[in-house]
Amino acid sequence: MSMKCGEPGLEGPQGQSPELGSGQCPSPTTLAPWSLSRWRVYLAAAVLCYINLLNYMNWFIIAGVLLDVQKFFRISDSNAGLLQTVFISCLLLSAPVFGYLGDRHSRKATLSFGILLWSGAGLSSSFISPRYSWLFFLSRGLVGTGTASYSTIAPTVLGDLFVRDQRTRVLAIFYIFIPVGSGLGYVLGSAVTELTGNWRWALRVMPCLEAVALILLILLVPDPPRGAAEKQGVVAVGGPKSTWYEDVRYLGRNWSFVWSTLGVTAMAFVTGALGFWAPKFLFEARAVHGLQFPCFQEPCNSQDSLIFGALTVVTGIIGVILGAEASRRYKKVNPRAEPLICASSLLAAAPCLYLALVLAPTTLLASYVFLALGELLLSCNWAVVADILLSVVVPRCRGTAEALQITVGHILGDAGSPYLTGLISSVLRAGRPDSYLQRFLSLQQSFLCCAFVITLGGGCFLLTALYLERDQARAQQPGPGTPDNKDMDGKAAESQRLLPGTSASTKDH
Repeated sequence: MSMKCGEPGLEGPQGQSPELGSGQCPSPTTLAPWSLSRWRVYLAAAVLCYINLLNYMNWFIIAGVLLDVQKFFRISDSNAGLLQTVFISCLLLSAPVFGYLGDRHSRKATLSFGILLWSGAGLSSSFISPRYSWLFFLSRGLVGTGTASYSTIAPTVLGDLFVRDQRTRVLAIFYIFIPVGSGLGYVLGSAVTELTGNWRWALRVMPCLEAVALILLILLVPDPPRGAAEKQGVVAVGGPKSTWYEDVRYLGRNWSFVWSTLGVTAMAFVTGALGFWAPKFLFEARAVHGLQFPCFQEPCNSQDSLIFGALTVVTGIIGVILGAEASRRYKKVNPRAEPLICASSLLAAAPCLYLALVLAPTTLLASYVFLALGELLLSCNWAVVADILLSVVVPRCRGTAEALQITVGHILGDAGSPYLTGLISSVLRAGRPDSYLQRFLSLQQSFLCCAFVITLGGGCFLLTALYLERDQARAQQPGPGTPDNKDMDGKAAESQRLLPGTSASTKDH
């Protein structure tokens, strides 16, 4: 009885096919070539980008119809903010699990499960009665759990399909769909509500798009071996595996990863608060200026969700492209370019967000301009921070690194910032006269902490620049284990010496 190994028929850019030799499995530590044709690589990247678009549309589709949701379920600002907190909390709790699975098991199967989970939970939430608002909160938690699989694993697949400048460009395109998906989430929610008169139809449109995504993922996206791109198509098969504890210990000593994760946390805090509350803030600002009647019953005017969604899409596309291109060019003269660009953009975004908030009661146009500038500067970092992580972490534990960065970023960032913003607004409102102006000022003042937090994020990226080159050099060291796992690397080297017919040049790979 013969045993078949590998996936035949995968040809690389050079036209090479895996040659495993006479149909036999390679030894546990032998090196086997792996490659994929260029058109399949780019097709897989396109599918992953499309799914990322749907992923972030799911994040913010509720924010686009928030006023209608509040009226339908009769929930206050603080409880409305809790909707996003439940979503993010479930995401961060499940991210480490998906990171562990993504480093050790089939990434395609894990991604498929996540899409099925978030799609089913989103569809079922559109049929919940207003008497059972707690079920709606639960469904948002399940959507967050499903999206955790994609946010954790998809960047690692791209990291194993592309390398160097090519990876920077592909990641830029991939992360463009964070602001584009977020903006389209607002647009879809508000547009479907306008057309149907019922906000719940927005949640019924998404599963149709997600069913197409699942089919494309299964048919067109491969699951490349870990580290395939860095090793130019030659990967270790069946090598020794580190434990989850060893991976976490390695990441905790990787200071570039630690400080960049804290910088991402500050970004997540601000984008979480803005993404959830900005449409309502802009709506109330226009009401204060007499350009809009206050909303007392659903459906509410969704023009501001459309405006904010369009701003998010446009500034996101421009910002991600500018950040990635500046990083690619600046790296040629300064190896620390990536964290320095992140730091500069965050430190410049802080005064823009502050001015957007304080100018809203007096001049709405200036508020929109500074809000757009702040969003553009924040968007400059999405692709760059992903490239930092992939360059300073060894391939075999990138899934765990993505999971930890997501967990820390969300638990200290956007898991609590929407709820905290709504809570501060409710507390401030309770001690003031019950007028529409005072309600607006309460929400405005609860936003001011964002400018301070984003400044701290810029400082974290400056500290990342101090350690970047050292950690990149360690991540490029040969060996299947983590850089600080000397025992594992020693065992791997010993195993290769014992293999008959293994040449010195093969060992060097």
